[in-house]
Amino acid sequence: MKGSVFFSLLALLALASSFASAYDPSPLQDFCVGVNDTKLGVFVNGKFCKDPKLVKADDFFFHIMEGNTSNPLGSQVTQVSVNEFPGLNTLGISLARIDYAPYGLNPPHIHPRATEVLTVLEGTLIVGFVASNQNDNRLFTKVLNKGDVFVFPFGMIHFQLNVGHDNAVALSSLSSQNPGVITIAKAVFGSTPPISRDVLTKAFQVDQNIIAYLQKQQWYDNN
Repeated sequence: MKGSVFFSLLALLALASSFASAYDPSPLQDFCVGVNDTKLGVFVNGKFCKDPKLVKADDFFFHIMEGNTSNPLGSQVTQVSVNEFPGLNTLGISLARIDYAPYGLNPPHIHPRATEVLTVLEGTLIVGFVASNQNDNRLFTKVLNKGDVFVFPFGMIHFQLNVGHDNAVALSSLSSQNPGVITIAKAVFGSTPPISRDVLTKAFQVDQNIIAYLQKQQWYDNN
């Protein structure tokens, strides 16, 4: 498992460097620990930099807690982006811990600013992503066990489902300090204000009553 996690982190670093020029800018200093106080530094990539002389080892440390899976999806994503971990500022990487109850689902979603490398730490997951129209919306899916690694290419709709009888845990490594997430069902049927039912009825080719039902649901956000 340690080897798989190491491989995952190496892959993440490679992805981060390849996307740096197009998305997260390359840093021009050793580090730029983000702070909210405008008196402490200059504004870089959405954050103010802490004075390097005031930076401590704790600025590069973060402890990820186990997620609470007692929710309708049976999963919890604990994000560790620059918003939670200011030490990531300008480094072009982030991560997340994903906890799954038995048969828990991390529903179809996309990251608008990142490719993702997923490493299974415990349990058995069915994972997959759907390619774009250019590739006939092909589904790429695989069963992963402890120590297995799978990559979700930039901007592709992807998901994970725990198919085991026990809890599962995965580490998500992402090629942006702020990858973002768009949960498909929640975005389409739970937007504010709602998308016109005329649009959704024609898009999904179903009766308006079905669209009305879906728009009334409480779409849980597991992030």
